[in-house]
Amino acid sequence: MFSEVFRLSSDCIFCKIVAGEIPSKEVYEDEDVLAFEDLHPVAPTHVLVIPKRHIDSVSTATDADAGVLGKVQVAAAKIAADQGLKDFRVVTNNGRGAGQSVFHVHYHLLAGRRMNWPPG
Repeated sequence: MFSEVFRLSSDCIFCKIVAGEIPSKEVYEDEDVLAFEDLHPVAPTHVLVIPKRHIDSVSTATDADAGVLGKVQVAAAKIAADQGLKDFRVVTNNGRGAGQSVFHVHYHLLAGRRMNWPPG
C-alpha cells in the first residue's frame, strides 16, 4: 500500500519506484528525494531526480511543494558533484506538448556531451 506520508499515486510509475515495487538503478536517496538512471538515456549521464511525494507537474505544484522542489534541485547539484561533473544540464518538462510523458514531477540531469541551445 502506498504511504500517505509521500502522497503516492497507485497508477504512477515513479511512485511505484519510490515504493520499491519497480526496481531502478538508484544513484541518490534522502528523506524527500530519489534519483535513478534513466532507462532511455539521451546523454552519457542521464539521471532522473524526483520528489518522493507525488506532484503531477510543475504547473500543479503549490506553495506547499516549494520546499521539496528546492530539495530536488539541491540533490541534482549533489549528484553532479559526486559524479565529478563540472558542466551539466537540469531540465523538466511540463505537459505533453513539452515532452512530459510521466506525470510525476521529475528533473533530468544530463551531462557527458555538449548541450546545444536552444534545446529541441
